Amino acid sequence: MVSINKASSKPYYEQLMLGIKEDILSGLLQSGDRLPSVREMARQLMMNPNTVSKAYKLLEAQEVIITVKGKGTYVKKIDTDLRDEYQIEKIKKKFTDLVIEANYLNVPKNEMTQWLDESYQELKGE
Repeated sequence: MVSINKASSKPYYEQLMLGIKEDILSGLLQSGDRLPSVREMARQLMMNPNTVSKAYKLLEAQEVIITVKGKGTYVKKIDTDLRDEYQIEKIKKKFTDLVIEANYLNVPKNEMTQWLDESYQELKGE
């Protein structure tokens, strides 16, 4: 279930987006599952509805969810054959930034690799 860390420096809408994606990857949310309305999600997470709306709009632009007018917002079927190269480039940039930060703090490559492996295993439930 999505949770928001109010003490995090990461914007709430980004936390919500990542939380929904994590729930999809873990199988908690499946293709076709209905998400709470913007107002309901805002009430559940004690957030401003505008913040939830922003997260939903961005997830829709990334084709993670789909909104059917008058019916609700649903998890979209994941097309594993489709790679969004623009999104991948953005992720690579973030990853590079993290590697720079870690190198600056003298974190060895094998430790960074271990972090990546642990994160991946956590997401895949291994």
